Amino acid sequence: MPSPVRPRRYPSDTTIAEWALLEPLLPVPACQTKTGGHPEKWPRRQIVDAIRYIVDNGAKRRALPSGYPPWETVYGFFARWNRRGVVTYIRDHLRRRLRTGLGRCAYPVTLIIDSQSVKGASTVSRATRGFDPAKLINGRKRHVAVDTKGLPVMIMVTPAVMQDRDVARELLWRLRLTHPQITQVWADSAYAGQLVTWAADFLHITLKTVSRPKGAKGFVVLPRRWRVERTLGWIMNARRTARDHERLPQHSEAHLNWALITLMTRRLTRKGPHTGNWNKKKNSDT
Repeated sequence: MPSPVRPRRYPSDTTIAEWALLEPLLPVPACQTKTGGHPEKWPRRQIVDAIRYIVDNGAKRRALPSGYPPWETVYGFFARWNRRGVVTYIRDHLRRRLRTGLGRCAYPVTLIIDSQSVKGASTVSRATRGFDPAKLINGRKRHVAVDTKGLPVMIMVTPAVMQDRDVARELLWRLRLTHPQITQVWADSAYAGQLVTWAADFLHITLKTVSRPKGAKGFVVLPRRWRVERTLGWIMNARRTARDHERLPQHSEAHLNWALITLMTRRLTRKGPHTGNWNKKKNSDT
């Protein structure tokens, strides 16, 4: 017997318009495939709402409100969809829709990369965490690549002890394989040095760095880099992502992706023009 439709109670719940965007992007239920399977007991919209509730409010999975499906069911879908690449597929599809809605090519050729260190909770194992001496943080580091509108293209989570230049080799390599159209990447001075030559020689990617002005004190808005820093700020608005609680780094990546998926579905379904803050600063970036 199907579960009753759950009324929309929390700000993180999907609207009808958001669900119309997300539902077609989810995989076909097993019971509708050739191999077959049991019908799903809980509506998928309730599963997605539960995942978004955890990400937005920072709640423990076991502390889900009673109106949602059991936490074991929610976690099962969360882990399975992430393992099968469903979450990144949804993220990339929404990014392409936003870009085309802004009159841009669906596939960006210029990216900006940066990292962010966050504290790790006690649930984060020693093997997947580390100490960032520059930020004095014991935890994990998020490495984020965005397009020139700040929309996410790739996210990697590593121990905070790892240097940006070392992780950037893996990040750029993955970007070359999955986004062969990329020609240029902007970054801060931490990515300078041999990485610039390596990216040009082996990946045919032009890596350009933006340094702080000499003598500058405190926070300074830097050309191009401000876009990825703004995206990192958006991520921190979701309470689950303000600190790393996940045992597995890939689940940390999934929570970051879900936070940005929520942001993009709201951008796509809000009333009025879809541009807003995306076009506040216009430049020649592609």
